[in-house]
Amino acid sequence: MNEEITIRRAVLSDLPYLYEICLKTGDASKDATPFFSDPYTIGQYYAAPYLLYPNGICFVAECEYRPQGYIIAVPDSIAFGQWMEKEWLPPIRKRYPQPFPLSRSEKEDKIIQLIHKCQFPVDTAAQPWLADYPAHLHIDLLPCIQQKGIGRALINNLFTELAQRKVSGLHLGVGSSNTGAIAFYKKMGFSVLLEQKWGFTMGKLCDK
Repeated sequence: MNEEITIRRAVLSDLPYLYEICLKTGDASKDATPFFSDPYTIGQYYAAPYLLYPNGICFVAECEYRPQGYIIAVPDSIAFGQWMEKEWLPPIRKRYPQPFPLSRSEKEDKIIQLIHKCQFPVDTAAQPWLADYPAHLHIDLLPCIQQKGIGRALINNLFTELAQRKVSGLHLGVGSSNTGAIAFYKKMGFSVLLEQKWGFTMGKLCDK
């Protein structure tokens, strides 16, 4: 494979690749394809809406003329939750009724539960970090571009964009089993804001 990797802003025609990358990294950065009867389910919640959201920030890492990774974010998680509840999720919920008769795994069930979970109003009392860390992100890289400094470059691009938009900080969630990602975020300057049963909420201020 040609090792040249370029980072650029995502465009609408990247959407199929975002779905694919989201699925193939959906099991703690491993391929989640066996867990889903519908290969688009996980991307309906964790990838596509970020590209379609008017204020979304999306960069892709392209290699061999196709996106192989991405970083997707929103500057204001509360506003994003409101948009999700009003615009994005209503038709998605009709596509994935509960219980979903084609569900293949507990992972698929959990994603469908998230799709049906009310996104707005946001419980700011349960998420006090939102005041200082209002943005949030998802970053996923296929194995072919991992360990090449691409994750660091994508995050640096994102922080440059957030600083230009005068966003104070951002947070993310990472599962406790994803030890590689936890170590990476700590190297990037993220700290643990909250520890929960499923993992950690981590955050970083944009000026640090």
